[in-house]
Amino acid sequence: MDSVTFDNKALQGRVAVVTGASGGLGQGICEQLRAMGAQVVQADISDAAGAAETDGMLAVRCDIADPASVAALAGEVRSRFGRCDVLVNNAAITATPGGLESYPLDLWDRIFQVNLRGALLCAQALVPMMFAQQSGSIVNVASIAAQVPTRNGAYGPAKAALRALTHQMAVEWGPRGLRANSVSPGMIRTPLSEVHYRKEGVLEARNASIPARRLGHPSDIGSVVAFLASDASAYVNGQDIVVDGGFLKASLANLYNKADALPSADQ
Repeated sequence: MDSVTFDNKALQGRVAVVTGASGGLGQGICEQLRAMGAQVVQADISDAAGAAETDGMLAVRCDIADPASVAALAGEVRSRFGRCDVLVNNAAITATPGGLESYPLDLWDRIFQVNLRGALLCAQALVPMMFAQQSGSIVNVASIAAQVPTRNGAYGPAKAALRALTHQMAVEWGPRGLRANSVSPGMIRTPLSEVHYRKEGVLEARNASIPARRLGHPSDIGSVVAFLASDASAYVNGQDIVVDGGFLKASLANLYNKADALPSADQ
């Protein structure tokens, strides 16, 4: 097999659909895919009705929780391009912190409807084009919250289920030429998360808890998604790549570091 180059032409001629494309993370993913040659379809519920060219990318309004809206997105992709090579299931919602003992069931259902069911709906609508060409890459954006609990009782379980759905897609659709993988971001600095860093000391404390000593940028996620979308990862299937600067691995080190920082009894 010939060697594969991972460069700014790695996605030339590919059509990539990215959901949740208007958010900071989604924009970073879209920009990276476009920079490597892909024709990018930006799907987001906040976009205006219809389809419009925006910065060289096609923006399409889509509510991934609505099967009719997802079907319309797939129809637009088929009529415009006749193919779909990459699907990035990035759209997700969260909520204010809440414990399981009193978690509203309607909110629980809504988070699972968008974060899990929405990914399945998008895949079901778009994979027929991938089946027809016997190739395609699905990248589901999960979270480190799939592995460690957060203060939101539903978000982590939904993301854990998305990782499991990724495995199912990989095994079922691998024989038909498709690959499915997930990316689990850690703490990524986006416009939506800026509110956390207005509090004194929060940014410094979080940076100190990450071995890379910085928060992630949307481009950090975009580059990994682009790798999984490209032929450079042709033999990678059913995997989850954690992109967190080493944060999940540092729990004991951070515990010891905090203990070392405490004054001794004789000080």
